[in-house]
Amino acid sequence: MAGKQEIRTTAGAPPIGAYSQGLVVGDFLHTSGMGPLDPETGEVVGDDVAAQTHRTMRNLGAVLEARGLTFDDVVKATVHLQNLKEDFAAFNEVYQSYFTRPYPVRTTVGSDLMDILVEIDFVAYAGR
Repeated sequence: MAGKQEIRTTAGAPPIGAYSQGLVVGDFLHTSGMGPLDPETGEVVGDDVAAQTHRTMRNLGAVLEARGLTFDDVVKATVHLQNLKEDFAAFNEVYQSYFTRPYPVRTTVGSDLMDILVEIDFVAYAGR
C-alpha cells in the first residue's frame, strides 16, 4: 500500500508476532495492541493492573515519540482488561494520568488475555 510507513522503536515493547508496533497511514498513526512487556527483556512487568497499565502506556508512548507525537495527539484508544469489573477503577486512574482534556475517545472491554491484565492500542493524529 502506498503511503504506509512503519514505526519501530526499541524503547517500546517488541513485537512478538507478525505485526508492526505502529503504522502511519495518511494523517494517522495506528499502534498495535501493546501490553506490559519490558522493552529489553520481553518479560511482563507488574503484578497488578496499575503497574501493568503504567508499563503499557510507556510502551505506547515510545511508539508515539518515535513518530514525534505525544499523548496529546491520541484521538482513540481501545482497551482490553482481563478482569474488567475488578480492575477498571485502578486501570482508569493510571490511564487518565497520561492525558489532559479533551480525552481521547475510548472503548474498554473485558477480554481473555494471554498472561497479562491489560492491552491497549491507539489511533493518533499525525498530520501537521
